[in-house]
Amino acid sequence: MEIIRSNFKSNLHKVYQAIEEADFFAIDGEFSGISDGPSVTALTNGFDTPEERSSPDVKFVCQSSSIDFLASQGFDFNKVFRNGIPYLNQEEERQLREQYDEKRLQSNGAGALSYTSPNTSKCPVTIPDDQKKFIDQVVEKIEDLLQSEENKNLDLEPCTGFQRKLIYQTLSWKYPKGIHVETLETEKKERYIVISKVDEEERKRREQQKHAKEQEELNDAVGFSRVIHAIANSGKLVIGHNMLLDVMHTVHQFYCPLPADLNEFKEMTTCVFPRLLDTKLMASTQPFKDIINNTSLAELEKRLKETPFNPPKVESAEGFPSYDTASEQLHEAGYDAYITGLCFISMANYLGSFLSPPKSHVSARSKLIEPFFNKLFLMRVMDIPYLNLEGPDLQPKRDHVLHVTFPKEWKTSDLYQLFSAFGNIQISWIDDTSAFVSLSQPEQVPIAVNTSKYAESYRIQTYADYVGKKREEKQMKRKWTEDSWKEVEPKRLNTQCVSYGLQNHHYHANSLTATSTVGKRNLSPSRAEAGLEARVSGEISDTELEQTDPCAEPLSEGRKKAKKLKRMKKDLSPTGSISDSSAKLFEVPDTW
Repeated sequence: MEIIRSNFKSNLHKVYQAIEEADFFAIDGEFSGISDGPSVTALTNGFDTPEERSSPDVKFVCQSSSIDFLASQGFDFNKVFRNGIPYLNQEEERQLREQYDEKRLQSNGAGALSYTSPNTSKCPVTIPDDQKKFIDQVVEKIEDLLQSEENKNLDLEPCTGFQRKLIYQTLSWKYPKGIHVETLETEKKERYIVISKVDEEERKRREQQKHAKEQEELNDAVGFSRVIHAIANSGKLVIGHNMLLDVMHTVHQFYCPLPADLNEFKEMTTCVFPRLLDTKLMASTQPFKDIINNTSLAELEKRLKETPFNPPKVESAEGFPSYDTASEQLHEAGYDAYITGLCFISMANYLGSFLSPPKSHVSARSKLIEPFFNKLFLMRVMDIPYLNLEGPDLQPKRDHVLHVTFPKEWKTSDLYQLFSAFGNIQISWIDDTSAFVSLSQPEQVPIAVNTSKYAESYRIQTYADYVGKKREEKQMKRKWTEDSWKEVEPKRLNTQCVSYGLQNHHYHANSLTATSTVGKRNLSPSRAEAGLEARVSGEISDTELEQTDPCAEPLSEGRKKAKKLKRMKKDLSPTGSISDSSAKLFEVPDTW
């Protein structure tokens, strides 16, 4: 079924039902990951760290090669803008709800009379001199309406927002009962006020009707975000293929902007999606990588139809036609998500053949697939295959890697010539004047570094020295920021402390536990280190964080957003939770 703007609302209950009944979800956003640089390699290199690779870069750009590619695949750009479903992230939704609440509060003596409170002030409204004649004319028209036995409604002429506010305030004071006031729009989008004579029962009915309409408008604005929130709140397994970009865009678009810090990004992501599984990483790991040569989605889907795999039989519900994998529709997000789900089922069922007795079906809740949870495939990183959302990332030694700086005029051929005496090398460009060069033997590194001691045009240093200097620069920058904060903020913070004390604010929140998974995971049966993973758990209490000294240094924005998301999801109760014990047969390795 195709869901677009015109039928989204009428079919939303079917979507919710499908989410409730599903064992897992397969997603694909068809995000191209385009860049505004000269090439992908200009922005990424084979020795990026996960933190560098995941750094946020908010842009809306249109890259011709990407557009050409999507067009060649039959992508309908007109459909995106004409029939696309609206959405809001959580901050935008919060602001919109606050606007509605503020509007409702203003009604209590300063807004729409349909929400007038019995406690409304009966004091006259102060009206500017230049508006007194206008208000007097409105009051005169209302008096005529109340005296008339024939007329029940009065349509005022379109006016400014300020004039409408004065009308609301005046009528709230002068006519607390007997009339209903509402703002409507003309076909030309001009706003005007309608006044109706009503009894108390009719007034309450219209209040409820208007409130329901406002809620419907708000839900329409939230749009597709409601689906993402339902999936996240289900706690069920979410599957994608090479899904890092999909996850990043989803969190950013439907929840909040991504933090700059990697650990904060991990915390935020696992708060939104407690369980993720990347089929590209799964296919790249034992016991699959020895029998799967190509992990691109199209080739993976074909391979998993062959021995020793057993593809699942798909039966579509009545009224819901399915895709036909015999006629590929690659790079349509729905089709790619569909075959991603089929690939997961085939690989999960294959793991069942290692059990005694063997099982032909392995569910999304099985401990056999637990080792693949929350590890997202990293492309074009030579020695870090995945981003670990539940703990520290792999720390490769990189003792064979050099960092080289050189003149802007240099080309790849110049670097090959410089290192010609060291045999086979690999070059990963960082920018126009620097690159990583990996040697075939770590023993050659000191020799290479010594060759640049007296060089004027280039400089060579070990990867360890390069990282150490970057860390020092980062610490110096952080210290400078903290020192600046200490110099600029004391007065403001002291004022806040006094304010908090006077207001006697108390915060209460349920403690939340964040569990990190750390340790060696080895999936290959041939390796000796096939032990259970070590788990290190640490508890983070939001209550403790919020009840600390209000003058303490505030949390970073990323952690604030993650904590806020946790509080919003504190009632999360994942369906079909799995045992904490590790799978003994299959473990994702920490060395590749």
